[in-house]
Amino acid sequence: MKALILAAGLGERMRPLTNTTPKPLLHAGGKPLIAWHLEKLAALGVRDVVVNTSWLAEQFPQALGNGAHWGLHLHYIYEGAAPLETGGGMWNALSLLGDKPFLMVNGDIWTDYDFAHLPRAIDGEAHLVLVANPPQHPHGDFALRDDGRIDSDGDGKLTFAGIGVYRPSLFDGWRDIIGAAPGADETPPRFKLAPLLRAAMKDGRVTGEHHPGRWTDVGTPQRLQQLDAELSAPMPRPSMS
Repeated sequence: MKALILAAGLGERMRPLTNTTPKPLLHAGGKPLIAWHLEKLAALGVRDVVVNTSWLAEQFPQALGNGAHWGLHLHYIYEGAAPLETGGGMWNALSLLGDKPFLMVNGDIWTDYDFAHLPRAIDGEAHLVLVANPPQHPHGDFALRDDGRIDSDGDGKLTFAGIGVYRPSLFDGWRDIIGAAPGADETPPRFKLAPLLRAAMKDGRVTGEHHPGRWTDVGTPQRLQQLDAELSAPMPRPSMS
């Protein structure tokens, strides 16, 4: 399985930190946020990882090289000065990801979720990891049914963690779904992923799971500082009693 790490965001809410450093390269616990993902992907047996870039794109190969440090092959794909949104970024990377299901993770999150729990073969177009709603996103995104399917609406909505497995066929007929959304007619196109997921959910073609463990969207300097403090804290010594 190949993987895609979304790293093209402008990081506007993280300024001034992101004036000189892309958000996925900001450090927490002694290493860049994106390095936590690379370690997990390598442990999973993934070898080819695509990293989409835009803001301060040249810093990614400078910091990460070709991925050999992790036993990976990193492939960088530059989106231009303006990021292509999640949907457009994924669509733009399909030529490097092939025609089989691929793992995708947002480059600006941190979690203790074990990527080994993700299915290699999925029943439908996508399999999403959901987490409890954080204070900054109290209403959630999607509802997880008892049968493992995900609905766009329903009681007890959870928040999309930015981790999932996708089939490239999710993008079949994407223009009919996106319609005349701003950016859709540009080259390459810029569009959001959510409309495609919601369309697939209507047909019962999106599954998911709830991760009850640790997760954070590192969206502000304050959340980054808190995460860094947590990850840098010394581990408690085992009791001798």
